[in-house]
Amino acid sequence: MKANIKWTEGRQFVAESGSGHSVVIDGPPDHGGRNTGPRPMEMMLMGLGACTSFDVLEILEKSRAPVSDCVATLEAERADTVPSVFTRIHVHFTVSGRGLKEAQVKRAVELSAEKYCSASIMLGKGGVEISHSFTIIEA
Repeated sequence: MKANIKWTEGRQFVAESGSGHSVVIDGPPDHGGRNTGPRPMEMMLMGLGACTSFDVLEILEKSRAPVSDCVATLEAERADTVPSVFTRIHVHFTVSGRGLKEAQVKRAVELSAEKYCSASIMLGKGGVEISHSFTIIEA
């Protein structure tokens, strides 16, 4: 896996993935940025959310669960001192579908957290306390 991060101006960068996709990353104005993109730590949090959502959806689809929507909402706390690392992250899934079984959704979330989500497991091994919850909506 590779990435290229190109400084453009101020605290703005264009990050390009090895697969050819780009995203603008920027800082706040009080740190020389123009607020034109997410902050680097926000990108890490979004990456974690996408990684675990990918797993949950794949696990549910393989078990033929009738999922129509899945939203992961993440809340993170960071250390007050430098480096301002993540100390806690909570991931809440809102999974919608017709006749979804609680046990299926619970198992998908657990498998992602404990076995499949590389981002979550890596951060956990780095000392971040990560918790998960879910809500099922009949749709």
